[in-house]
Amino acid sequence: MSTRRDTTTTLDDSRLPVRAKLVAAWTSFMFLYAYVDILGFFVPGKVDDILVGVVFEFDITQTLLTAFLILMAIPILMVVLSAMLPARASRITNLVVASVQVPFAMFNAVGESWTYYYGLAVVLEVVLLAVILRLAWTWPRSAASPVITAASAHKEPRQTQLHA
Repeated sequence: MSTRRDTTTTLDDSRLPVRAKLVAAWTSFMFLYAYVDILGFFVPGKVDDILVGVVFEFDITQTLLTAFLILMAIPILMVVLSAMLPARASRITNLVVASVQVPFAMFNAVGESWTYYYGLAVVLEVVLLAVILRLAWTWPRSAASPVITAASAHKEPRQTQLHA
């Protein structure tokens, strides 16, 4: 004899805190950012240009590489800042940085001959940035806790009458 299990129970759908969602979104953005660059090495001629010291018509210098590092460090640091800054600072920082990253993401596709590849990458990056902007913009607010002043702390509690 077999027993039948009820499979109609719903899955637990606990809500993630906004911080966790932002960290996940920035982490996803960084993976996409890195893999687009890695896959870019498969574009014919890209490695040849790098081997002769040129990236996107710029000579490879310490200054250029430092600029690239700074540009990459911004979203990388957003993973940590989204988790560690106080809520108000995290919200503002996410709104500002994600807003600045949108035009930067679109700029990365300018002048590229591989329109579909880079175009798709830009669309995916902008979608993730839009998610980040929405999460930060709609960050839930908690109800203000009542302020207890010295005067109110010494008052006698009010007696309420119960009506039968």
